[in-house]
Amino acid sequence: MVYEVKNAIIQRNALDESFELIDLNGIFKDKDVLIAIDSDTLITIQLLIRSILNNDFKKWNEITELNNNESISNLFVKLGYKREEVAKLLNDLD
Repeated sequence: MVYEVKNAIIQRNALDESFELIDLNGIFKDKDVLIAIDSDTLITIQLLIRSILNNDFKKWNEITELNNNESISNLFVKLGYKREEVAKLLNDLD
């Protein structure tokens, strides 16, 4: 199963503080409203989706405590991922 998070870049204009959507593939050309997510959060979401698709449900069940103010990226530590495993997940996003 392949899952893709559709994304584009939103760039701030330094002169008037407006934003410009850089959407080279035209994915969002017909959309009226979009949500901006910073790049680190987007990568984390993609990694979480990849880990779910890899059936890591046993690891998810081992998480017994979550704080509302805790970083999403901290979930990888709680899921028991090592640096090499996260690097492999990142490589698989290509």
